[in-house]
This record gives sequence, C-alpha cells and structure tokens, in this order.
Amino acid sequence: MTAESALSVIAELDAHEVRACVGGGWAVDALLGIQTREHSDLDLWLPAADLDPLIAAFSRLGIDRVLPWGGDRPWNFVLHDGEHLRVDLHLYEELANGVVHYGSVVNGHQFTTADLGGVGQILDTVVRCEAPEWALRCHTGYTPRAVDFSDVTQLCARFGLPVPKSYRTS
Repeated sequence: MTAESALSVIAELDAHEVRACVGGGWAVDALLGIQTREHSDLDLWLPAADLDPLIAAFSRLGIDRVLPWGGDRPWNFVLHDGEHLRVDLHLYEELANGVVHYGSVVNGHQFTTADLGGVGQILDTVVRCEAPEWALRCHTGYTPRAVDFSDVTQLCARFGLPVPKSYRTS
C-alpha cells in the first residue's frame, strides 16, 4: 500500500469523523517521519462506536471485501478493495478514565487512550498514530520477522527505548 493510498483512506475516514489511529508498520514509519519499507496494508485502531461511519467511508473508497485470516475476530479483521487498498482493523471499546478494551470479554487487553495518542507524519501529512512505546509493545509477543527487526531497531534508536529481549542479538 502506497503512502498516497494510506493517506486517501485516512482522509476519507477524517471526512466521516472516524477517530482512526494509524498502527503497525505505517505507525512506525509515521513516527520516524519517513517511509522505511513497503507496506501490504494499513493497520488502524478505532473505537467500535465509529464502525457505522467507517463503513460509509470505506464504501466510498470501494473497500468492501473481507479478506479472511485464520485469526479474524469481531474486533480484528481485514477489509480490502480487491486491488491495492487493504486495511487491518483493530476495534476497541472506550471505557472510563481514558482506558480502552481490545479483544474478547474473557481474554481482552486494556490499555490507555494515550497509547494511541502519538503524532507522526506520512509524506507531508500529520497523522494520529500509536505512541512510540505502544508501537514497540505491539511488536512483541510473537516471533519477529526481518521487517519487525528493522521497525523495532529504528523505533528504539529514534526514541531512546530499550530493545525488547526478543530483538536483542547478543
């Protein structure tokens, strides 16, 4: 997914007042202020309450096909346009006192709205994205791929964050 395509999705969501937050690889690149690699999709965090306007925005963009993955859940699934626009959605519930709940009622995760309060830049456009610490945390808990090593290394260097154990080479 190109930077221009990612920005077109973000602009349409903004026009529909969807409170989307860029996540994943694009969040890392936004935080760094430069595109460091190609991206197959655009990860977005958003309140579940914004699902209706999101569907309207995606309809205007032609993003209306579900791309099934083995791990799909009602709070995390991928939609695409059949060509080059692919969006990995992460829906959360807003709770009291700046806390959000992501995942199932039984095995969900809680974090804060501040974790989604980062500010970055894609091309010349300022975007809301994951905070650096949250972006780093989202890169843990699984076996890292080569692209993850690059993301984490650059993120830690730029923001002075400690390199997670699973990413240390020695």
